[in-house]
Amino acid sequence: MNAPVIEARGLEKRFGPVVALAGVDLDLPRGCVLAVVGPNGAGKTTLLRLLAGLARPTRGWVRLEGVARGRREARRRIGFIGHATFLYPALTARENLLFAARLYGVSDPAGRAEALLARQGLAQVADQPAGSFSRGMAQRLAIARGLVHDPQVVLLDEPFTGLDRPAADRLDAQLRNLRTEGRTCVLATHDLARAAAVADRALVLSRGRVAHAAEGAPLVGETLERAYLAAVDGSA
Repeated sequence: MNAPVIEARGLEKRFGPVVALAGVDLDLPRGCVLAVVGPNGAGKTTLLRLLAGLARPTRGWVRLEGVARGRREARRRIGFIGHATFLYPALTARENLLFAARLYGVSDPAGRAEALLARQGLAQVADQPAGSFSRGMAQRLAIARGLVHDPQVVLLDEPFTGLDRPAADRLDAQLRNLRTEGRTCVLATHDLARAAAVADRALVLSRGRVAHAAEGAPLVGETLERAYLAAVDGSA
């Protein structure tokens, strides 16, 4: 049996009377890419924040390889790439990566930073401040920072936002490489075509609940689109 890398049971998150997420269960094995789709307000970002340990569930629990996700040893195995880049705008691209690498105790921060800058096509602008970057360049740098400590689990919240076609294709290839390397990825996105292309599992969320679940690579894009449209209609 391929033991789950991510386990979640009965995940619920409330903000006062508002239910952002309710009753979500997950069993994600090593090398799985899960796409989480749904309309705005469906609970996608909330789910990722709970998996990352950035928020506490109102009910339920999350474990990463059997370890409660709030513990430091579990958090170090997670790379989180949010919709907002959270880069330090006054620092250069290289300095942003070096800072993150040192925080995680990466053994060769400079070497790791250079490798990721090259992989993201940012080597030529490595010494420019991140605050001068376009949205797409900043997103590529944020992706590099999320991978700087070589995490086992990678959580991505709308990572294709602001990327041009070559950069989006590069991210597609990275996601496939991460799966081949045995990483477990959770991808929240509105891009159904890319979700179907890179993921082997999918959840459609509507009002914080699972409206549709699919498994098996490749996912059928038409089925995913129909479930998504039904979720949109149900959230209106």
